[in-house]
Amino acid sequence: MKLTAEREKLLAPLQSVIGVVERRQTMPVLANVLLGVAEGKLSIAATDLEVELVAGTEIAVQQPGDITVPGRKFLDILRALPEKAAVSLSTEGEKMVIRAARSRFTLSTLPAAEFPVIDDINAQQTVEIPRKDLVRLLEKTHFSMAQQDVRYYLNGMLLEIDGAMLRAVATDGHRLALCEATLDSKARTSQQVIVPRKGVLELQRVLTEEGTAAVAIGTHHVRAQIGDVRFTSKLIDGRFPEYSRVIPAAPGAAIRADRDILRQALQRTAILSNEKYRGIRINVRNNAIKVQAHNPEQE
Repeated sequence: MKLTAEREKLLAPLQSVIGVVERRQTMPVLANVLLGVAEGKLSIAATDLEVELVAGTEIAVQQPGDITVPGRKFLDILRALPEKAAVSLSTEGEKMVIRAARSRFTLSTLPAAEFPVIDDINAQQTVEIPRKDLVRLLEKTHFSMAQQDVRYYLNGMLLEIDGAMLRAVATDGHRLALCEATLDSKARTSQQVIVPRKGVLELQRVLTEEGTAAVAIGTHHVRAQIGDVRFTSKLIDGRFPEYSRVIPAAPGAAIRADRDILRQALQRTAILSNEKYRGIRINVRNNAIKVQAHNPEQE
């Protein structure tokens, strides 16, 4: 394998995928990123066996090939090089040599055959959605996902396709967040899948607001194509609670308040709330809300 590219051409795709590379790995190859070079294009893949990210860029290829290199070290090297520096990568035996100006680095490698790649996800259907709508769905609901709950199906987000509607739902058993977006066209079938917490957070990281995203849902995976970045995540095998049963069909009294004033009042009151339960008491009176908190120290 041999190629030459500007530093930024290599750095951008690497930064897109490096989030899934854990610092501590059970398998040495998972600390590496897969470099695939063919027909004037470089693809960089990273995975933790639950989430996979693949980013591509066009470059000058002298010799095609595939190899894996330590992801964090490769990123640190590229960050440390001068802006717009010409970088050449070449494999020499079992090492990869990086040359730029007067700098030369030699990195250890592992064979590409050892790198776990998710090729086909058995997509049952693919839906197109504006990226800004997908960003909104995740932002409005991700905070309600559970963390390390024994009810494993709560440690993620439900994505539900229902006709021309894509719905995101998250709950930790105490609170529930739901957000909906309209699809460009009606889906073939209704479908529910649970995306794990890490997959949701990584998808948020790589999403931009311009353009559209193609979301493909398979039997065990979900895949989203976002420009030059391909996101793939395993799905949680479980049954999400029937969230519609906890949403009141006919809400009672409605309260309208200035959002910033209400948020500031809650933030001030939360300072003295119980650190374990973070609970506050709200008393609704005529044209007023009284917010109270106390803790075991009787403060």
